[in-house]
Amino acid sequence: MCGIVAAVANGNIVPVLVEGLRKLEYRGYDSAGIAFLNPQLERLRSVGRVAELAAQAEGKAAQIGIAHTRWATHGVPSERNAHPHVSSGLAVVHNGIIENYAEIKQELTAAGYAFTSDTDTEVIAHLMQETLKTATDLFEAVYLTTRRLVGAYAIAVLREGTERIVVARQGAPLLLGLGKEGNYAASDASALLQVTRQMVYLEEGDVAELSREGIRIVGADGTAVTRAVHESSLSADAVELGTYRHYMQKEIFEQPQALAATLEMIGGAQTFSPNLFGAAAPEVFRGVKSVLIVACGTSYHAGLVARYWIEQLAALPCTVEVASEYRYRASVPNPDQLVVAISQSGETADTLASIKHAKALGMARTLAICNVAESAIVRECALRFLTRAGPEIGVASTKAFTTQLATLFLLAATLAKLGGRLSHEAELGYLDSLRHLPVALQKVLELETDIAAWAGLFADKRHALFLGRGPHYPIALEGALKLKEISYIHAEAYPAGELKHGPLALVDREMPVISVAPNDTLLEKLKSNLKEVAARGGELYVFADGDSQVEEEAGLHILRLPEHYGMLSPVLHVVPLQLLAYHAALVKGTDVDKPRNLAKSVTVE
Repeated sequence: MCGIVAAVANGNIVPVLVEGLRKLEYRGYDSAGIAFLNPQLERLRSVGRVAELAAQAEGKAAQIGIAHTRWATHGVPSERNAHPHVSSGLAVVHNGIIENYAEIKQELTAAGYAFTSDTDTEVIAHLMQETLKTATDLFEAVYLTTRRLVGAYAIAVLREGTERIVVARQGAPLLLGLGKEGNYAASDASALLQVTRQMVYLEEGDVAELSREGIRIVGADGTAVTRAVHESSLSADAVELGTYRHYMQKEIFEQPQALAATLEMIGGAQTFSPNLFGAAAPEVFRGVKSVLIVACGTSYHAGLVARYWIEQLAALPCTVEVASEYRYRASVPNPDQLVVAISQSGETADTLASIKHAKALGMARTLAICNVAESAIVRECALRFLTRAGPEIGVASTKAFTTQLATLFLLAATLAKLGGRLSHEAELGYLDSLRHLPVALQKVLELETDIAAWAGLFADKRHALFLGRGPHYPIALEGALKLKEISYIHAEAYPAGELKHGPLALVDREMPVISVAPNDTLLEKLKSNLKEVAARGGELYVFADGDSQVEEEAGLHILRLPEHYGMLSPVLHVVPLQLLAYHAALVKGTDVDKPRNLAKSVTVE
C-alpha cells in the first residue's frame, strides 16, 4: 500500500513527482503530499486524490523532492496524517508498517519531541533527527535508523542543506531510476517511465543515496554493493488509459492479448515442457508428491480452480491456503511438496511471508506465478513463470486473474506429463485449446451489451448470491468479490449444492442469484439447484455454455457463451462476471478504479 516517488535532477522535479503520484494512485488514495527544497523545506498536503495536491503544486519549482500517496493504516485519512512527515528541516515518506513505533515514540517523547500526527511514520522522522546528533551525515543517520525499525518499510528522506535523497527498503517494494537529467526512486516502475526506463531494484535491507551525479547503495550489513541495472520493458503507453472510460474496462478488454502474450511460448509446441517454469524445473519437479498453493484475494481464487486441474490431470493432492493464515498455524512440512505462490504484484506481504515460512520448514521446491519480473516473490522462489498481462492499474484484478489461470493449467498439464498421466492425443488437444483461448475470450467480450442490460436490472439491490459447482465454484467466488469490490453490493458465493444448507433462507425477490452453468458433468445437478431458487421467488441470472440445455423462463434470465470450452471453461466464464460487476458499478456511480478502503498492492500484513 502507499506509493512513493523521489527525484533529484537538474530541472524542475515537481511535475515529475506529481505525475509519478498519479501513476501510483492505485496503491492508495486517502491523501497525498509532497516535500521539496527551495532552498528551505516546503511541504504541501491534501486529503483525497492526487488531483487536489496537483492544484496546490501548480507553479511550484524545485530540483529535489519526495512525494507520497497514502492508504491509511495508522491514523484516519486527514491532512495532519498525510505524508511527508517532518522534523526540524527533515522530511520522510514511508510505505509499510513500523511494528515497534509505540516503543520508539515513548522514547522520543521523553527526549522532548512533539508528535503532531497519529502515524507510525512520524516516529521515523524524529528518530532520524535524533540520530543526526551523532551520525556523520544523512546517509549514516538513515542507515542507523533503519536498524532500529521492526516491520516493513520503504522510505525516502530529504533534509535542508543536503542536495541528496536517501532511500531504504525492508519488506516493501522500492526501485531506483537512472536518468540523463537526474536520479529517481519509486514504489513502481510506472511512476518513472516518464523520465527513464533504466531501473535498479533494491534488495531487502538496502540503503541508497541519490544525487544528480549518480547513486550509491549499501546492503543490510553496511558494505557497499552494486545492483544490476534493468531496462524496463514497460512503455509509457501501457499505463495510459487511452480511449477507455476506466482502467478496469481497459484491462478486461486487454485479456485476449494478455493471454496470447502469456501463452506465446507454446505457440508451436507439441508438448508441455517443464522448462517453461525455469531451467531448474525438471529437477525441482522430479519427485513432487503434492502441491501447496499460497495466495490472497483474486489470486487465491485462481489457486482454488487450479486444485481441480492438478488433482484431475496430475493425480497429485493439492492444498490451497489463504496466505495470511498459512504461516500462523501448525502445519506438517513436506520436502516433496511443490509450493506455488501466486501474486499479481509479487510484493503481497502475506504471500511473500508464506514462501519464506515454507522454506524455513525445509520446503525448497518453490514456484512463483507472478506478473512482475523483478518482484520480491519472484526473487524468493526457485522457479518462476511470468504472466505477461502487462501493467494492471485497476484495483479489481481482471487480466492478471485470467493469465494466472492459463499458467496454472500449464502447470497442471506439465505435472501430469511428468507423471505419465497425459496421453499424446490429450496433450495435443490441450495445447490447441490453450492456443485458441484468446480467440474464444474475444467472443465472450462481445456479450458486453447484454451484460450491461443485466447489470441495470439489479444494480439497486443490496445483496447478491453467486452459485457455481466444481471448478466454477471459485469462479462464483471471484464474481462475488468483483461485485463487492467496485459496486459495494454485498455478495456471497456458494457451491450450488450447499443452497439447502442455509443460504436458501436468504433468497427472495430482492436478492438476485447469479449462476455459472457450464455444460459439464455437474450441469444436471446445477439445474436442480436453480429450480430450488426459482421455487422461492428468486430472480436468476445464468451464464450458460452455448450447448447447455437450460431454457429461459419467467424469473430465469440466460446469457449463452459462444462455445463450450471443457476444462478451460473457468477462464471464459469469469469474464462475464467481471463485466457484470463493472457495469453494475457504472450504474451505481462508484469509483471503479479506486474503490473505497482498498488499494492495489497489499504490501502490509
